[in-house]
Amino acid sequence: MAFAEKLIGWQRRHGRHDLPWQGTRDPYRIWLSEVMLQQTQVSTVIAYYRRFVARFPDVTALARATQDEVLQLWSGLGYYARGRNLHRAARRIAQHGFPRTAEKIAELPGVGRSTAAAIAVFAYGERAAILDGNVKRVLARAFGLADEKSLWAQAERLLPQREVERYTQALMDLGATVCTRRTPLCHACPLASSCRAKKERRIAELPVPRVRRALPEKQVTWLILRHRGAVLVERRPAPGIWGGLWCPPELAGKRPRGAKALAPIEHGFTHFRLRIRPLLCDVETRAARGRWLKLEEASAAALPAPVKTLLARLREAAH
Repeated sequence: MAFAEKLIGWQRRHGRHDLPWQGTRDPYRIWLSEVMLQQTQVSTVIAYYRRFVARFPDVTALARATQDEVLQLWSGLGYYARGRNLHRAARRIAQHGFPRTAEKIAELPGVGRSTAAAIAVFAYGERAAILDGNVKRVLARAFGLADEKSLWAQAERLLPQREVERYTQALMDLGATVCTRRTPLCHACPLASSCRAKKERRIAELPVPRVRRALPEKQVTWLILRHRGAVLVERRPAPGIWGGLWCPPELAGKRPRGAKALAPIEHGFTHFRLRIRPLLCDVETRAARGRWLKLEEASAAALPAPVKTLLARLREAAH
């Protein structure tokens, strides 16, 4: 039986069929799910996706929103450039319509080759190859391939003439649920009998892992200015970490008199770890700059996760 036929049959019996973005040809909803799924697990994305489409049911609604409204709903999902690019792309789509080919979809902000192909497959039935992390792992092990160029070439060669949507979903499902990174379930895999990595005992070697370097640590001091149950926050510049979100100002000079050191917070990024040292300082008047945010409003504001954690602690301590 051919590779694609095995996967299509397996997906019918064992694949995922109840994800909230399945069963639609709406390119907006498919695009939204694919962007959210970049570098984020399905289990995390589901709740965010449902909240997002409840607030912005179509691309016109998303285009009309402010960046702050979009980032409020994105807050906690991470990789905030995705949210900003989604908003930029929505405004372009609202003017010109949704692109109808993988090549054109890839021109949208924040959409790469594999994501564009997935959208084109599920929305329009285009025969286009994808190569996200899960699919890369399946193909690398099944065929004993190591380099990206060979993986893309193989992905394109394997495309079936029919049922490309189910085949593509099967690759995603197999990588996510069976051919996992650390503990693959080879006994449940439809490709086990022909898998090169299994035959050659190279499962742990494929795909070739990136060289992991020790992450550098950066430190920053946040000045938490508090006045009558509200704290001062400033919008972060974009591009940059947490661009477009609201954070306490960073302390550039001497520590203010009477400031109280709070428990530090550590937060991991792809290329470094950030150690945050908060200083709480109660003030008599409100500064003109920035935005004064009430502690009870913090959970719904466009704040990065460490800021929400910090302000939740302050709110609990005040009660």
